[in-house]
Amino acid sequence: QVQLDESGGGLVQAGGSLRLSCAASGRTFIRYVMGWFRQAPGKEREFVAAISSSGASRTYADSVKGRFTISRDSAKNTVYLQMNNLKPEDTAVYYCAADPTHWGTSRSDFGSWGQGTQVTVSS
Repeated sequence: QVQLDESGGGLVQAGGSLRLSCAASGRTFIRYVMGWFRQAPGKEREFVAAISSSGASRTYADSVKGRFTISRDSAKNTVYLQMNNLKPEDTAVYYCAADPTHWGTSRSDFGSWGQGTQVTVSS
């Protein structure tokens, strides 16, 4: 398994931007599908975005399409989530996830998880 460490969360006003980072340990990072999920208080953890091991394929939840961008830097073993035009409903704990074999949007598709970083969007 890979160890994941998220950073970059914080408090931002609606319409603002944040960039989340997820640093992964291990030399096999380039083989992993990487994803971002989020969980708001009282709600289920939901899919946000995923990127393939090569970076050639990306997929997004409908709620964030056109506002969020997932990317990866294999030289830094890091995956990013650029979040623009943030809305109060984006408030949640954001989790980084990784898997060496599955490509999907379900929690069960990912075997490794970070501890999460809080994003709060004020109106």
